[in-house]
Amino acid sequence: MAGFKTLRSGDQEDKDRHFDQIIGRSARLEAVLEKVELVAPTTATVLIQGETGTGKELIAKAIHNISPRYGRPFIKVNCAAIPLDLLESELFGHERGAFTGAISQKIGRFELADKGTLFLDEVGDIPLSLQPKLLRVLQEQEFERLGSTRTHHVDVRVVAATHRDLEHMVKCSEFRGDLYYRLNVFPVLLPPLRGRREDIPALVTYFVDLYARQIGKRIEQIPEETMLALRSYDWPGNVRELQNLIQRAVILSCNGVLPNPLESNHLETVTVTSKSAALKEVDRALILQALEAACWMIGGPEGAAAKLGLKRTTLFYKMKRLGISRPAPRRGVKVPEAALESARSSSTL
Repeated sequence: MAGFKTLRSGDQEDKDRHFDQIIGRSARLEAVLEKVELVAPTTATVLIQGETGTGKELIAKAIHNISPRYGRPFIKVNCAAIPLDLLESELFGHERGAFTGAISQKIGRFELADKGTLFLDEVGDIPLSLQPKLLRVLQEQEFERLGSTRTHHVDVRVVAATHRDLEHMVKCSEFRGDLYYRLNVFPVLLPPLRGRREDIPALVTYFVDLYARQIGKRIEQIPEETMLALRSYDWPGNVRELQNLIQRAVILSCNGVLPNPLESNHLETVTVTSKSAALKEVDRALILQALEAACWMIGGPEGAAAKLGLKRTTLFYKMKRLGISRPAPRRGVKVPEAALESARSSSTL
């Protein structure tokens, strides 16, 4: 990789490749990716916060991929998944005989990540007794393996993530304040899926294509009622929940039609009718946001229809039904030629 400056200077293909699993174009997601681009070339510690299932590991991987450490190790450890009595050994390693069962030397994750990036997922689950040693390696880039007095020096960039409120934990004496401030050098807050509903159609299409290829099925239609139900649901499990339900829906699909996975899972009763005022408002807001993002260009790969995962004719129909029409341009404001062409071809509106 030529480096971050080359990426910023116009190599959109490289950027897209490194962000290829981060799906969506909402303003809130774009704001996160802008922060990722700013912090990636530095050595600053990053703290990614967000609800479970929002894609914190993908953001950590993107930070590594567009940093000068790309090509070096990207080591990840889930601090919540490792028993507390083994976590210190996992992070820092141990010597043979350091404790009962230590029959050979073990290299810890910090050593494995030397010259690269270490992703500490669920860092809020690290016990208080281990936090001083973590603070030391963050500040001094040095540590000792369990059972050894030899100091090891490393060059590791740490990206941490948690769904916990670490600031509140500090106030409750459940997390060290000095460690929190050392981790929180550059905070990145991921929005929940319900906070970027306009990305749901693109996510649904992505996961449908992914699992249809894996299973060997053809999904030719996502009913409008199904997509509207998916966009209206609150998604407490965020993108991970959506991904799992789409996989189930693809398995259950027949005749090339994607069923509504919400109904079959009884997660929430969603009444979807064309006369529902609440759903009409959701539909209207999503369409307006997509149209504004596309400068009121309806067709084409960058048009509003593509952003919403709809056919051009379907979007025309929905705009007419909801009373949405392109506003007249303000005096002195030049309307993009592509938008004018789209408006000329949609004279039925």
